[in-house]
Amino acid sequence: MATPQGSSTQNNVADALNSVSFSPFHLKAMFASAMGFFTSAYDLFIIGTALVLIKSEWHLGAAEVGLIGSISLIATFVGAYVFGTLADRLGRKAIYGLEALLMTVGALLSAFAPDVTVLLIARVILGLGIGGDYPLSAVLMSEYANVKSRGRMVSQVFSAQAIGLVTGPVVALTLLAAGVNHDLAWRLMLGLGALPAAAVIYIRRTLPESPRWLARVKGDAVAAGKQLASFSLGTATATVQDKIVKQPLSRYWLTLLGTAGGWFMFDYAYYGNTISTPMIMSHIAPHADVVTSTALSLMVFAIAAVPGYFLAAFTIDRVGHKTLQMLGFFLMGLMFLLIGAFPVLTESVGVFLVLYGVSYFFAEYGPNTTTFVLAAELFPVNLRTTGHGLSAGTAKVGAFLGALIFPILLHDYGLHGTLMITFFFALAGLLLTAFCLKEPAGKSLEEASGEDIVVPMRKNTSAGMTPS
Repeated sequence: MATPQGSSTQNNVADALNSVSFSPFHLKAMFASAMGFFTSAYDLFIIGTALVLIKSEWHLGAAEVGLIGSISLIATFVGAYVFGTLADRLGRKAIYGLEALLMTVGALLSAFAPDVTVLLIARVILGLGIGGDYPLSAVLMSEYANVKSRGRMVSQVFSAQAIGLVTGPVVALTLLAAGVNHDLAWRLMLGLGALPAAAVIYIRRTLPESPRWLARVKGDAVAAGKQLASFSLGTATATVQDKIVKQPLSRYWLTLLGTAGGWFMFDYAYYGNTISTPMIMSHIAPHADVVTSTALSLMVFAIAAVPGYFLAAFTIDRVGHKTLQMLGFFLMGLMFLLIGAFPVLTESVGVFLVLYGVSYFFAEYGPNTTTFVLAAELFPVNLRTTGHGLSAGTAKVGAFLGALIFPILLHDYGLHGTLMITFFFALAGLLLTAFCLKEPAGKSLEEASGEDIVVPMRKNTSAGMTPS
């Protein structure tokens, strides 16, 4: 019989993990996971600067530019769905590392692309890997973590995105300032994304299987106990077998609406803004060249965005995961509303950069971090990577639409109209969070997801008893 959750004896796998002390193993796992998010941020956002050069080199039209800039996001949607589903069925370790290999191959192929077709194929491969990285890294880190610091540990993994966001403009500025030939410069920008992903393929393949998945999905207490040795707990910790969890997805539709819907709303705003930042800067400073607009983008990311990531990581467990998401959506949306409703504010580049920067700070100190964390907590162990994959994949549909539509909206409605529309997406994200999600901070994964709640059964004349 399984030990009840919250028991002080802590003699099953879930109880042991809920109170495990932070160890060198966790640092290794965080590094392996974080490099994926550094890579994804670098690869997804460097394309905005690279496209400025590719467009002139290859004489591309607006449709081709939009497709190259956004196609990896659609592939990310597919990768998140596929990898998320497979990881719940086959195990996390069975496929962890394969997504890093895809990211490596996609980045290298991008660098050597001879034409638009090959570049599009390369960006699809890259996107599949990035999509797979979302559910696997988030859920593994969540399932390795203890209750007290789970939000911080998962957020720290995601905060590597901040470094990737800053590294991209730094690389671009360095190459452009050095006078590197534009054809070579964009190839180097895209190809360098292969390095961090390649560096962690081996580490990811050597990480242990999630003991929670082994014990509560596969029902293998012996294997789960052996994996606990990686956490310096020893195999003797798992003396009682955990309850096997088989919760139906139908029980989590409202949660999925909150995690996937809120993340969709955020990614539309975030990716639309970020990939189109060079175009936005040209509206504010129309005479600035590519180096100047890139430098302005870097300034916004470095001063406003980066602190938001790390502050979120170190306060999320105290503030509350859901609470922080609502706060971020509200203040990010408020900045969009001010810029959109009061055009006079953009007459000064300095005033605009302050408001735009504040919107980025609360994007990071809020939904950019928390959407990633919440989706790894609110689903049961047998559906955790599936739920996260569905959420992350749906979010990337929003990101695709943002990347594709933002340039069109900027052209047709100007900066103010575009950001007014974006305000309503932030508002929708706030409402979805408020009404669809529960607060998981301070709770075990088992309690936060309600995975141990008995599902009522109903009679099925052809197949006996089935979940209602």
